[in-house]
Amino acid sequence: MAEQHNYQPPDKSRRQFLKYSGAAISGAVIGGVIGGAIAGGFKKKAPVPTPTPTTPGGQAAAADYNQATMYFTQSQLQITQAAVERIFPKDDLGPGAAELGVAYYIDHQLASPWGINGREYRIGPYVKGEATQGDYQSINRTEVFNLGLIAIQQASMKKYNNKFPDLTDEQKDAILTLLEKGDIEVINGITGTSFFNLLRTLTLEGAYADPLYGGNKNMQGWKMRKYPGNQMSYANIMEKAEFVAMKPMSLRDHIAH
Repeated sequence: MAEQHNYQPPDKSRRQFLKYSGAAISGAVIGGVIGGAIAGGFKKKAPVPTPTPTTPGGQAAAADYNQATMYFTQSQLQITQAAVERIFPKDDLGPGAAELGVAYYIDHQLASPWGINGREYRIGPYVKGEATQGDYQSINRTEVFNLGLIAIQQASMKKYNNKFPDLTDEQKDAILTLLEKGDIEVINGITGTSFFNLLRTLTLEGAYADPLYGGNKNMQGWKMRKYPGNQMSYANIMEKAEFVAMKPMSLRDHIAH
């Protein structure tokens, strides 16, 4: 009797997967490329045109990136929005922090591992440093931010008998000035100055970071500065002597939909 072999031809789809996944891994893998390829079976699909949202007047609406809270309560969001707008107010040069969605950027940062100091050394002793060193805090950034917002609200009620978001611009500036000078203590030795510096840093980040992270809505922060954003290449303009204005691009513009 002839010897029988249990030989089966290799699965073509599996060989294709190994071929394409190997090629992807050997190059630069951009987030989700392999996972999307597996789910889609590496088949090319016809691009689906994305309709441009419009306002009731027929004009193109502003791009809306991540304008949803992930950490803040509604009250915390309102206090933060009111505070960052006074740090980065709207003027004749462009929009302020509220219109740029800075509070959403801060919200998303606090909801991330950064908010809980996830990648930092967190073991004591917690020794008070010099004024130039800032606070070495035993609590994480989310807790600092929570307590800082409470301190702002309490100072507003004590000084003006009104909630911070409901104060006049001059009154808000007065509270923030007290915070910056350290005349408002957050809690347990954490100074208002330390919290104000954190708030100001996050405000500037939210105004100018990539819209993918929640702020800089519709890339308006970049447009004010004529910053091109995340262009994939400058090869066609590198040798030009004059300034070349470019339409800014977000990281999201490079993600296939």
